[in-house]
Amino acid sequence: MDPLPNPAPLASKLRNTLVRYHSIGDGEWRVAKKNHATVWRKPSEEFSGYLYKAQGVVEDVTNRIVDHIRPGPYRLDWDSLMTSMDIMETFEENCCVMRYTTAGQLWNIIAPREFVDFSYTTSYEDGLLTCGISLDYGEVRPNFVRGFNHPCGWFCVPLKDSPGHSLLTGYIQTELRGMLPQSAVDTAMSSTLANFYSDLKKALKA
Repeated sequence: MDPLPNPAPLASKLRNTLVRYHSIGDGEWRVAKKNHATVWRKPSEEFSGYLYKAQGVVEDVTNRIVDHIRPGPYRLDWDSLMTSMDIMETFEENCCVMRYTTAGQLWNIIAPREFVDFSYTTSYEDGLLTCGISLDYGEVRPNFVRGFNHPCGWFCVPLKDSPGHSLLTGYIQTELRGMLPQSAVDTAMSSTLANFYSDLKKALKA
């Protein structure tokens, strides 16, 4: 188990990585799913799986959307994949280490997973970026496989011509680990991201 990293350089590196993903040209992405949002993918630079990009318009203001996504009281209430969440360490108001668990997927072909992530929320253009990366920290709980999130995050910016609506763009590259067929992982990731938008929109209207 690694000690906790110094949060400032990790937060800065993480933000720069996400901003770089956000500047990748459209030609490098391949559409994986269109539903409540559009999901694209491209080979990850971090591991042998894919970096996924999801994008959709959400009817609400940026701050409220990000408050529902980042670690805190709202996320567990609406995210159908997440089954528990604990804040393990808090560095500043916008920076923490959290442990969370996810439900089994695809008729439990993918068993429940546990993640320990460093999370950081910061300003980006006229909106916000909330991002994270997994850490090798804390004991793995029994009956869970420890997954690993390579740099991931959500950009949320207000739509210039439509106040009260925001463009939400996510970058996710999750290494689920364990013995899993890659096709099952790809199916689960695309569906999970589309459902994320659907669940989030319902929660914001509640």
